[in-house]
Amino acid sequence: MRIDGEVVREPRHKLRGGEFIELDEAPDERALAPCPEAIALNVAHQDEAIIVIDKPAGLVVHPGNGNWSGTLLNALLHHDPSLERVPRAGIVHRLDKDTSGLMVVARTLEAQTDLARQLAARTVKRHYQALVRGDVERGGTVDAPIGRHPAQRTKMAIVSRGRPARTHYRIVERFVDCTLIECALETGRTHQIRVHMASIGHPLVGDPVYGGGVGRVPGGPPFPRQALHAWRLGLIHPSSGRSMFWKSELPEDMRELIATARLSALAARAGEGDGNRAGNHAR
Repeated sequence: MRIDGEVVREPRHKLRGGEFIELDEAPDERALAPCPEAIALNVAHQDEAIIVIDKPAGLVVHPGNGNWSGTLLNALLHHDPSLERVPRAGIVHRLDKDTSGLMVVARTLEAQTDLARQLAARTVKRHYQALVRGDVERGGTVDAPIGRHPAQRTKMAIVSRGRPARTHYRIVERFVDCTLIECALETGRTHQIRVHMASIGHPLVGDPVYGGGVGRVPGGPPFPRQALHAWRLGLIHPSSGRSMFWKSELPEDMRELIATARLSALAARAGEGDGNRAGNHAR
């Protein structure tokens, strides 16, 4: 701030009246071009057309409200400066901040256009592993349109006028009051798996938005994020036309979560066995 041309830094400076005050407006972060930032990336694959990233939980994909820096886009611009010439630094699909796993980035405009067409044609194969609450009886499909929640605008919901959304799921392993499932997406709506699984009574463990506030498995500590990992990615290479697939191991926090759930299940089965033996002795 300047008063009558002189810089004033004292917040309690008193005015006499009639002074000329100048204020410098802080730059609008939203108007600034994203800058390259030296953020480490786990690159699963890279060639002349695409980069496949194994994204950690906690990394925002694209700058937005409250996250104008420190994003995957900033990291990509540092990793490959040529991405400055590609819209959105080549990003063609997203993962939620606290979802980990595989996503593809285009290195050229041609590759980005091709991948966008594949996503629209549903030929990009995306498989996730998720730990959900409750005992899922069998695999199935949730086919329900998703749109913005009518009352809570930061959430998504199943709404009649939403965009078509379809999630296939199958059981991988059952535990005590939670189930490890694999989900395959036909569509890629915002929060799709989280909304769909919550809609059938099986929200993701740790989901702060759709999980009802329960963020742990029996016998374990609180889990601070939705237990969701994009573990398989398949697509047609934009240049060669070959089918390509990648897999990503579960991150450490989800491995520990599942190990805790598995131990709880073993302890429960052992307790049932002891109870049965005691009953037999009583007879």
